[in-house]
Amino acid sequence: MIMGTLDFTSIILGLFTLLGGCAWVVNFRKDKQEANGIKADTDLKQMNLSKLYVDEFYKNIVEPLQQRVLKMESKLDRLEDAVHAIHSCPHSDECPVVDRMRKHEEH
Repeated sequence: MIMGTLDFTSIILGLFTLLGGCAWVVNFRKDKQEANGIKADTDLKQMNLSKLYVDEFYKNIVEPLQQRVLKMESKLDRLEDAVHAIHSCPHSDECPVVDRMRKHEEH
């Protein structure tokens, strides 16, 4: 009879161990899925934050610089037109601007 009790106890302990192992596996998978979900959320937030940084950089730095470059190009075009027109000016021999430009070329 004692032998039957030990076998019954062993069976019960074995079943509890098996159920505990199954619960551990289920909890591990659940925790792994939660971790993957958190990682996906973090990646999405990081992408959104990166996009926000790029948008702010473009708005605060790139766009103003583009505007300044366009203004400088416009001024440079006007200056080139003026320099090319110097040769057809009847006063170019006595022009102080031409004289200054010639001095800068020599240096």
